[in-house]
Amino acid sequence: MANLLVKNIGVLATAKGSSARKGPEQGDVALLKDAWVLCRDGVIAEVGTGTVPAGYEADAEVIDAAGRLVTPGLVDAHTHLIFGGWRQNELGLKLHGKTYLEIQNAGGGIQSTTNATRQATEEELTEKAARALDEMLRFGATTCEAKSGYGLATEHELKALQVIQNLNDRHAMDIVPTFMGAHLVPKEYKDDRAAYIRLVCEEMMPLVAKQGIAKYCDVFCEADTFTVEESRQVLEAGKKYGLIPKIHADEIEAIGGSQLAGEIGAVSAEHLIVCPPEGIASMAKGGVIACLLPATSFNLGATFAPARDMVNAGVPVAMATDFNPGSCPCLNLQFVINLGCLKYKLTPEEVLTAVTLNGAAAIGMADKVGTVEAGKQADLVIWDAPDLDYICYRVGSNLADIVIKKGNIVAKNH
Repeated sequence: MANLLVKNIGVLATAKGSSARKGPEQGDVALLKDAWVLCRDGVIAEVGTGTVPAGYEADAEVIDAAGRLVTPGLVDAHTHLIFGGWRQNELGLKLHGKTYLEIQNAGGGIQSTTNATRQATEEELTEKAARALDEMLRFGATTCEAKSGYGLATEHELKALQVIQNLNDRHAMDIVPTFMGAHLVPKEYKDDRAAYIRLVCEEMMPLVAKQGIAKYCDVFCEADTFTVEESRQVLEAGKKYGLIPKIHADEIEAIGGSQLAGEIGAVSAEHLIVCPPEGIASMAKGGVIACLLPATSFNLGATFAPARDMVNAGVPVAMATDFNPGSCPCLNLQFVINLGCLKYKLTPEEVLTAVTLNGAAAIGMADKVGTVEAGKQADLVIWDAPDLDYICYRVGSNLADIVIKKGNIVAKNH
């Protein structure tokens, strides 16, 4: 693998370290002017400022950043990447006042996507997800998490996780797999919820663990999906099989999911749109990362998570797209960056940490990605922007110019 030198960087903006940053540390990023980055064999070998040492250019492919901004590759720590079909037909229902849960209870929502996912072949799901990953790369994301959860039957949950594994092997994107069999009780189990939970815990999980095709276990703890105690049962079972707990919590109603996250030691709690103070306190005590999804709030016309309260309470905040066919058909982390500033009132520095290092920590990748430091993977974005403020300020344009993954250019937009 050839060496790569990125020189004439106007501003190199990066968080620091290999663990989640919280409180005041979330906004403590390095802003290096007139910088350069040397990459060897897909890994960052050296970061410096000023004149590039003699000999470095002769032994490397050279990219002239021409005074522009460079950041780490973005990390999308929450996606529902694997699904069949789309749900554009629900837009009109929403515009006529139907709520998310009303659409779901009428046979739309997750159950609708489950039907389409079960009908899709592994090859069809792979091709569709690969196109989405290509688009994510063009927007500057170089690492993502991907959940199952639209199969809701053993065969189809395993199929989704196998697709994720295959894509991780063949696609430029690093993809971290999460098992989410407890996304919804499917229609065939509506009259026996306990039987479906047993299926998830006693049949699906052992097979997922045996095949080694997931790192995390997630559950949708919400009114009309899984109660707090059902969610606890699922996550505790996952832990027995080596699956690290995550939890969808407080998206629509605060029924106690964020408190459970802290109690059970979840690596992250996700959504948290209506997270109460006691949930924030529990997450702070339990060392939980808050993975916030502002594009979902935007798409649902919902309120926005209390991100500032979380930062002030010492909860590390990550931000992700929540890409899915229903509540957030968005692959663009740049839009998430905009919303982080405009709606969460986070600073550009706090937002950068949220979509890089803290996102990486939420999916167990902070030792490899999320910062521009020696020893990390050479995942970089060269932006069509002079500084960090500019990419937070501009809305609606793709400002990622060159996207680099493991020292290789994987997307070039201008």
